[in-house]
Amino acid sequence: MNRFDLGRISGWPDVPACYGWLSLDRRGQWRLRGGTVTHRGLRDFLNRGYGRDAEGHFFVQNGPQRVFVDLEYTPWVLHLTSAGTLETHTGHPIGAPRGAAVDEEGNLLLEIADGIALVCDRDLPALLGCLRHADDRVASEAALLAFIDGTPNATADSGALWFRRHGGRLPLRRLRRAELAARYGYIPAPRAPSPGERR
Repeated sequence: MNRFDLGRISGWPDVPACYGWLSLDRRGQWRLRGGTVTHRGLRDFLNRGYGRDAEGHFFVQNGPQRVFVDLEYTPWVLHLTSAGTLETHTGHPIGAPRGAAVDEEGNLLLEIADGIALVCDRDLPALLGCLRHADDRVASEAALLAFIDGTPNATADSGALWFRRHGGRLPLRRLRRAELAARYGYIPAPRAPSPGERR
């Protein structure tokens, strides 16, 4: 995967950063001033230049300029490939996730090496079978809803659920969407620094 904080490259002119033009939606699509980027070459360029600074602002490096990215949800969005592997919206396989959670809207989130990632809603149905009880039974819809709500349910046993895939097993946690940015150290909507402040 990309490793971030590209830093200022020696010899480049001091070009003002760009804010409010580029965004990443919850399906991992790039949007330029609200319109979806469909040109393959431009998407590949954005994917290659995607990075973050030490403060948690995500950006695309465009020569000497940083184009900061507004995030609709998480800085990473995961897709299920035709081979059955998960990869980021930039096309990098994630390997074994480090943690698994659902939010109050029923979104599935995985902790990966580079932070927190949202599973694209289009791929979520194919992964529902990975959500299981402690005895490895697939969780029913009622058990999932009870888990998301944090309410007792007769079919949910102790209430604990697990994310099980390719031999790995992770306890499923509940996270609130509003708390994710602070918890994982990213800035959803970067804004230009005030006069005299350097970024």
